[in-house]
This record gives sequence, C-alpha cells and structure tokens, in this order.
Amino acid sequence: MADYGVGIGWRPEIAGVVAGLPGLRFAEVVAESVHAHGDLSAGLAELLARGVAVVPHGVRLSLGGAEPVEPHRVEHLAAVAGKLGAPLVSEHIAFVRAGGVEVGHLLPLPRSREAVDAVVANVKRTQAELPVPLALEPIAALFDWPDDELTEADFITEILDQTGALLLLDIANVYANARNRGEDPLALLDRLPLERVAYVHVAGGSEHQGLYHDTHTDAVPVEVLDLVTALCERQRPPALMLERDGDYPPAAALRAELDAIAAASGYPAVT
Repeated sequence: MADYGVGIGWRPEIAGVVAGLPGLRFAEVVAESVHAHGDLSAGLAELLARGVAVVPHGVRLSLGGAEPVEPHRVEHLAAVAGKLGAPLVSEHIAFVRAGGVEVGHLLPLPRSREAVDAVVANVKRTQAELPVPLALEPIAALFDWPDDELTEADFITEILDQTGALLLLDIANVYANARNRGEDPLALLDRLPLERVAYVHVAGGSEHQGLYHDTHTDAVPVEVLDLVTALCERQRPPALMLERDGDYPPAAALRAELDAIAAASGYPAVT
C-alpha cells in the first residue's frame, strides 16, 4: 500500500459526498455490492477515473468457518479486485455460516489453535485465487468463547505469520473490545505487528445494556480518535478510512469526521 492518507467507505447513499472530496486518494467498497461482470456504478467509475484507489472489502467468505471457503465467493472477490484494479482486498477473521446456514452477522471465533488452523487453511485457499494481497480484519466481539487458548494479539499474529497476510486494523474494534473486556486498548496495539497494517478502519459506536456496540451509524468518539493518534505515534499506517453504514449524517458532519481523522493521524485533510 502507498501512503494514501485519509479515505472513506464508499456507499451509494453518500456517493455525492465522496465525489466532492478533492483530496481523496483511497476508498473502500463492500465487495459483494459490486457486480463482477456488469458495469460499475457511476460513482465508483468516477473515483477510478480520478485515480482513487478502491479496495473491495468482503463480508461473506466466512474465513473462520470449519468448512472450506466456497469457491464461487472467492472467485467473485478476485474478479472484483481485478475490475477495480485494486492494490489489495480485505476480509474478516470471523465466520458467517455453518452447515449451510447463513448467520447474517460476523461472529467471533474461539481463540484456539484449532481455530487458527481453520482460518489459515481458508486464507491460503483464498490467497491462491486472488490476484492481489489479502488483508485480514479482526472483528468487534460482544463475547469471548470459554475455551480461548490464546490472547487476541497472539491469535491474530499467528494467523498473519502462517499466511503472510496483511492486517486491516479496525481501531474502533480495538476500542470496543477493550472497553467491553475492561482492558487497556493500548496493550493490544503494543503487541500487534503494526508494520503489517495495510490500512485502518475508524468508526463510531454506542453503549446499549452495558455493552459498547460498534454500530457504524454513530459519530466517531473522541476515545477512538485518541487511539488513532496513539497508533500513528507508534507506526502510522498507509491509510485510514471513515466507515459509516446507515443513518448517514449531513455532508458537513461527514466532512468534519474526516477532518478529525486527519488531525488525529497527522495526514492532510481530504475535504
């Protein structure tokens, strides 16, 4: 990854706002929302014409599932990467189906060596079909399995070491997990291989019934922005991006969030 600076997750609902960001050089799109063999949406085509790097972000591979990844899903991700001319693709360390049943949500894995083996096998199957590198995103988890054998940092690092994959670090997930576990988020940052970070998600959340939820529909809290600064003081990633999914605020509020990420990271504003 080049140093792209501050980017944003492209969604049709905010395509006009994204198109109006003069300094934008990096965006992300949900891979499953892009037709592999049809025409690109006008908004995505315009970004590519401007030279903006667009990374497809998968949500349905189920890399952490006990079953092998479904070949047609990997083929779609690879085709979308080629269509976008993407520098890399990304997916989650999670599972979304079992026994043919779709859960409809990213679910956490037990941090066991057996789970490491399952993820590594599926990541390698996926990498074999991709034309570009793969970055893996650890998810926000509202619970931990009782048979965890590894810390979160060790679990992530073992998967990265065995696959050679890059890390998509969601700093909002780091905050959410630490808050819900009563831990220090900086302790995780200090144990992760930050030199492997391809890019970073920054998002908002809210507390509900005593748990902090990574909603992507709330404004980025100051605590997450502080973590962005702490991360960049340790090792600034090539790109950081605002992730919003639904309940979109006015354009001015989106631009203010992008400016806040730029200020926290030390990258130039894109607005």
